[in-house]
Amino acid sequence: MNLTVKFFARYREALGVDSVAVEGDFATVDDVRALLAQRDGAEVLSEQNLMCARNEDLCQLDEPVSDGDEVAFFPTVTGG
Repeated sequence: MNLTVKFFARYREALGVDSVAVEGDFATVDDVRALLAQRDGAEVLSEQNLMCARNEDLCQLDEPVSDGDEVAFFPTVTGG
């Protein structure tokens, strides 16, 4: 399975890239996150409160993925 993974805000800054292509046997968005979190400098993807999207729709980490999907990770936003 081939996926495109995009990073936004401080995740993009921490990783130094806007997006990456990944290949593997993934069932869920969390499987993708777990693989990427193991890479050097990607510890930010291990945060408890990250947000994610699949094909530009907000989703939960247990969202199933399919070949060709686009997955995005971004930090939660707070305001005041």
